[in-house]
Amino acid sequence: MLQDNLILEHYGLNELNFDTIKSYRDRFAEVKPAHPWNALETKEFLYKVGAWGKVRDTHKEGVTLAGLLLFSEERIITEVLPQYFLEYRESKGNEEWTERFTSQDGTWSGNIFDFYFHIHEIVRNSEPQPSIASSLTEVLINMLIHADYNGEGGVILEKQPSHYVFSNPGLLLVPTDSVFSNTVSQLRNPNIVKLFSLLGLCERSGSGLKKVKQNWNLHHYKTPVIDQDVSMHRTVVMLSLSTQERQVSSSEKDTYNTSIDDSGNNFKDVETDSYNKNEYSCNKELIEELKSYNNDVYSFNKEGNYYNKESNLYNNDINSYNNNHNSCNNEQGENSSNLVNAENIDTKLWDIAALAREKKRLSPNQMEHIILELCKEKPLMLKEFAYLLERTPDGVRNNYLTKLLRKGQLQLKYPNQPNHPKQAYLFNKKDIEK
Repeated sequence: MLQDNLILEHYGLNELNFDTIKSYRDRFAEVKPAHPWNALETKEFLYKVGAWGKVRDTHKEGVTLAGLLLFSEERIITEVLPQYFLEYRESKGNEEWTERFTSQDGTWSGNIFDFYFHIHEIVRNSEPQPSIASSLTEVLINMLIHADYNGEGGVILEKQPSHYVFSNPGLLLVPTDSVFSNTVSQLRNPNIVKLFSLLGLCERSGSGLKKVKQNWNLHHYKTPVIDQDVSMHRTVVMLSLSTQERQVSSSEKDTYNTSIDDSGNNFKDVETDSYNKNEYSCNKELIEELKSYNNDVYSFNKEGNYYNKESNLYNNDINSYNNNHNSCNNEQGENSSNLVNAENIDTKLWDIAALAREKKRLSPNQMEHIILELCKEKPLMLKEFAYLLERTPDGVRNNYLTKLLRKGQLQLKYPNQPNHPKQAYLFNKKDIEK
């Protein structure tokens, strides 16, 4: 198995997708605005985060395998890893896919960084409960950082009406029965973990799937199931959206209690042997389905280099997730309704933003022009931009506002308090004077 710190001496910056790198750096700057790495040149920044390497004995250098997977493009990645393949597919329960895209379809980069954020956006928009969406992306990130990208079958996420299936090449590095309780991190791809953790997307605590199980129990869903197929060298995780077949009655509270500690984040499960037996019964059908799924995965992926007929469904606003979770949550907490009073929106502002509402796909230059014209009229809050433009707040912030701030065309009303509850964006008149 190739290590993700392997230095590919013949792969330089030209083999990387600079839109992806820019997206990563924008997110890094959002999470760590005062970090000294923000001022580094591209190559030095990539070296710091583990995407670029130097061979000390020969003075040669090049992209690391981790850097290739996160920042390159599918055609180049498969030169090094011929079995590399990513896929998302969704159906309504029949044989036809209602949405589907792969790393091979040519409408996007095909790297694992863009794959993660595109799926995150899909999950966030399709799952109304934030805690469920958070758990799904937690399993997704675990799949991406632990996959054996030299293995066969590809990394696949399948959504069905009743469940999600996450499948990747590579077996677990810890015993299966300890996955949902393990607190020790065993890393197959330490550099990939580092690249995602620098954006606050994962930790090295080994507690990710443990939290997912706790969250699933809180919603009374069937316990997540993990299947290891040793012969096919694959790991499959199924998250059911169905509730437990037998609800815990009031008389059974002593045998099954879930308590929340003072922080409101950690949960302690106390389960009796009788409940465990029932839990196993509830999930028996899931285990059988997982085995069937594993048997199909090879034959399904050997259809050839098929292309996604629905490629236009790919969301060009892939970078609409705010990795600074604390900042986002603080703002949403202080503006709990996150709604805008339409009576307070000036007619002129509404007219300026009309094109953005009419066309869901605008070029970045067009959108930035609209935003600047809006700010020339008056300072606007994030929720006001979202309302006027009919875009998500995270999408507006990450795709446009952050960039305009960095270019000096906008400025914050409260520059020393980024999370101020009345934070607004002002047009920088000094930019014109330059």
